[in-house]
Amino acid sequence: MSSIWKSPRFALSLGGLALAAMVVFSQAKADPYSLPIASYGPVNLPPPPAVGTMAARQLLAQIGAAQFTSPTWHPGLLRHIVMFRYKAKTTLAERSEITGRFLHLTQDTRRSDGSHPVVSIETGMQNSGEGVDDGLEQAFIVTFRSEGDRNFYVGKPVVTDPAFFDPAHEAFKEFAAPYLEKVTVFDFDVLAQAVPPAAKSGKKIRSRR
Repeated sequence: MSSIWKSPRFALSLGGLALAAMVVFSQAKADPYSLPIASYGPVNLPPPPAVGTMAARQLLAQIGAAQFTSPTWHPGLLRHIVMFRYKAKTTLAERSEITGRFLHLTQDTRRSDGSHPVVSIETGMQNSGEGVDDGLEQAFIVTFRSEGDRNFYVGKPVVTDPAFFDPAHEAFKEFAAPYLEKVTVFDFDVLAQAVPPAAKSGKKIRSRR
């Protein structure tokens, strides 16, 4: 064995490296990302549903339009997300008109008894820098209390009987269609919701107006 491995100077160097490593390790432990995180477990998800227009039409045919669009059909918070890509020739004034009409559906959409299926509508412009927006420019989040309320609001192409869908939303779709290049829709029942402890105080976040 070489004498360098046995020398006191080499042993001292090793000791210094070990001490430095301990210091670095101690400093790293102070990094917030190394701190213990709250325990968590899996979220129980239902089986993937049959989706698409054909599946919805089959369900409609089985249970009838009255039940399919009833406010009591599958109650629970539901988000209906709609995203627009406008045609290049669509002016700012036309986009503003479309936005105003969409938001006003909270009042215009109503059942024959005068009740409003829409809980709220939120909107905003795309501002992510991740590069996966697919050219979509504006999003709307429509909240409902049940799938039945959503079905009544959406109407065509699933519900085609005018007695069981909202004429105001149908008129809006016809108005907006000529100005839109692409429309993407994603709906989901709210299965779980998580907020940090500080958010439970009830303090509201102000919208940017």
